[in-house]
Amino acid sequence: MDERLWLILLEAFPKLLLYGVTVTIPLTLLSFALALVISIAVALIQYAHVPVLSTLCRIYIWIVRGTPLLVQLYLVFYGLPSLGITLDAYPTAVLVFGINEGAYMAESIRGSLESVSRGQVEAGQCVGLNYLQIMWHIVLPQAFRVAFPSLSNSLISLVKGTSLAAVITVTEMFREAQVINGRVYESLGLYTETALIYLLFCSLLTLLQRFLEKRLNRFGGARA
Repeated sequence: MDERLWLILLEAFPKLLLYGVTVTIPLTLLSFALALVISIAVALIQYAHVPVLSTLCRIYIWIVRGTPLLVQLYLVFYGLPSLGITLDAYPTAVLVFGINEGAYMAESIRGSLESVSRGQVEAGQCVGLNYLQIMWHIVLPQAFRVAFPSLSNSLISLVKGTSLAAVITVTEMFREAQVINGRVYESLGLYTETALIYLLFCSLLTLLQRFLEKRLNRFGGARA
């Protein structure tokens, strides 16, 4: 590796890391929070077999999981203005990532809800709890413990997926790498460096996931 490339990479690293910490990670967390709200609502509606709404939820999951995320970004950011609906790039990314990931997470949470014994629901009814109390105090805590690994994987996947926000002009880490490369023309080195920063973020989240899984398992064992 020549001296020029080393200097470019050394200069680019703090810039890329800064965009990763201040744009990519917040974008990931906001999108994941929205996805979590959507997924819980959709999973609970399907779990309760609410008429009409259950069908709408299945249609939502079918459409979102059956179309590419990149196409969804283009439809919202570049397509909706033709209908008079214009959104800034960052809110668009949060909205689309949240809706997209919410469809996948909803299925994970729904499966986790169904893994909880119906007998526990009946036991809650026997002691006078209403439906919401049963869900909040009995079903959801157990379901989240089961769904935690899957939800953690969704978060890690979302970190990498945010790189697609560059196509709608969100200046996140990958977009900044493209901007720098447009000046210095060192694609291999810069994109490798960017990939390693993504790897760093995902590795830290993986370590956090394993730590929290152990804590949840201990908590579940203690309650058992």
